[in-house]
Amino acid sequence: MTEADPVFYDTLFRKKRKNGTYKIVPAPQLEGAVADTHCHLGMVSHCDLSLARAAVYGVDFLCNVTDIVEDAGSTYAGLDGWKMGASAWLTEIAPDRFVSLPKIRLACGCHPHNAKDYTGFTDEKLQAKLRDPRTSCLGEVGLDYHYDLSPRDVQRRVFRRQIQLAHESGLPLALHIREAHDDALAIMREEGFPAAGTILHCCSLSASELEPWIEAGCYIAYGGAITFASSDEAREAAKLVPEDRLLTETDCPYMTPVPLRGEENGPEYIIFTAERLAEVRGIEPGEERRKFLKTLHDNALGLLDRKPTEWQNAR
Repeated sequence: MTEADPVFYDTLFRKKRKNGTYKIVPAPQLEGAVADTHCHLGMVSHCDLSLARAAVYGVDFLCNVTDIVEDAGSTYAGLDGWKMGASAWLTEIAPDRFVSLPKIRLACGCHPHNAKDYTGFTDEKLQAKLRDPRTSCLGEVGLDYHYDLSPRDVQRRVFRRQIQLAHESGLPLALHIREAHDDALAIMREEGFPAAGTILHCCSLSASELEPWIEAGCYIAYGGAITFASSDEAREAAKLVPEDRLLTETDCPYMTPVPLRGEENGPEYIIFTAERLAEVRGIEPGEERRKFLKTLHDNALGLLDRKPTEWQNAR
């Protein structure tokens, strides 16, 4: 979305045409609630309006990911304001719908891009955020050898430290790994996969690349990329993930799913990804898909909506 793009104060999905007009894109009619296990609300234009739309489309749980170097402070402080704004919008855009806003839990970590800025003081700030009872995950953390915005040796050191924090805190770990899966897997094996669980976020791996992560017991999260024309290998791999370890995510405002690619992504767009993931797995609409969606939903809440850990309670 650019400053020139209009804001539509309703619940419709729109795709911008080349001539500047918009066409309405029908929304999938799903049989159950959907969870977005990885989003960046603070980066979404009009995030309160997006939250209200998500509620209308049956999105009832979000894990909002923050970065201790970039936005954790503003997000933790601003979350209640976003909810208030979303509640107000809900009465405007869906006055006849009796729906509740999504429950929001938070994740916090140091992205590999920001590893160069990770200091002892940063570590203290991160621990403080992890002790907040709203926090249910440590992430996103890992290695990114595509952009190399932090030196690789520094990325690896900070990654190890945060795996250790996941063990100490009892929180699950959300991984961001790009063009570094071999190194990341080796480090995870050396440090140990956290007992609370590990999420392979934004997965686009082929079946052979994904196999060791499945064997390690990881949860595999699929976002908009699973809908892209170029993602045939990822779709084949998605068929192999045990159903009780599948998750849906948006990574909004990025990775908008087809047929809305090119628009700014928001948590409400998760319904397109959930629909496509069901198709990939050969799940038919109706009762079969209702059961599948319930499993995905249970996976998300069972992993990311737990009670505070003993470590958090000891604060």
